[in-house]
Amino acid sequence: MSKPQRAAAPGSAPTDAAAQAVQVARLYFYQGLTTGEIAQELGLSRPRVSRLLTLARRSGLVEIRIHDPAEHPQVLEAQLRERFPGLSPHVVAVPPGSSPELSLERVAAYSANLLGQLLRPGQTVGLAWGTTLDAVSRALKPRAVPDLTFVQLNGSANAQDFMSGFVTDTLQRFARTYGARAHLFPVPTFFDNPQTKTMMWQERSVRHVLELQRRADLLLYSLGSLQADTPSHVYAGGYLGAAEQAELAAQGVVGDLATVFYRADGSFGGIPLNERASGPDLAQIRSAPQSLCVVSGLGKARALHAALLGGLARTLVVDEPTARAVLDLG
Repeated sequence: MSKPQRAAAPGSAPTDAAAQAVQVARLYFYQGLTTGEIAQELGLSRPRVSRLLTLARRSGLVEIRIHDPAEHPQVLEAQLRERFPGLSPHVVAVPPGSSPELSLERVAAYSANLLGQLLRPGQTVGLAWGTTLDAVSRALKPRAVPDLTFVQLNGSANAQDFMSGFVTDTLQRFARTYGARAHLFPVPTFFDNPQTKTMMWQERSVRHVLELQRRADLLLYSLGSLQADTPSHVYAGGYLGAAEQAELAAQGVVGDLATVFYRADGSFGGIPLNERASGPDLAQIRSAPQSLCVVSGLGKARALHAALLGGLARTLVVDEPTARAVLDLG
């Protein structure tokens, strides 16, 4: 005779069902999949998916955010917290063998939802433009946030295009979604001469933007890498010449944040190109009250590992394969 199973506590769900309910809730609420898409991905029937969503709500697994008692991404989150103290990681599950495009879509959707929870009236948000943040901007859900300001963290002009429509469209999309003000930074991404930058930084209009950057309550950015599966816009958009890329390689650079470059150990001092870059001193990133770093793609694993070693992220959203690759780097 088999032993009777112990009854679950009132209002709770059996462990296996709870784990599956969390998996379904993540896909539905954070990644925006329909019940039909979830059923296909997990090999479940649509009625089963609907029952699991109901279970997630009734048993308290879904509140403001998803509480995950057993999913593998949470294991990776715990390992990242242990390896990098002070980090608040969010690991996004993606189907095995996912394309870089699908991973970016999932990470962008998750980040858009998380950002909506972080924003508060009266905040100033510093935003570093790029391919990943453009994807996040397209996944935002409209919500009015009173007296909210977005400010561009690094210049977007290059020799071919003095004011990139790619950058302005991204920033304006964030501002429109939340009914916020947008402050552009119409200076070159990289100056030809450090002295030119020094003189430009004395201009009153530029000083106003720099002051907004310094006062930012929240910084929002991704990381750039030459090895990225989806090429970072700064590398693909004609902002750097071959000689400059060779110079960065000789300096041991593995990534950039707001077009300011850093090495494999997270250090950024003594890199000549940084003297001509329009992005903020990375020490300012370290001391920001709050920051959200969004990373997608295995090609950015080394860049992310270095950024975490350098203390260049507080809150992180990253896809599961990239999180695992970062941990494998030690």
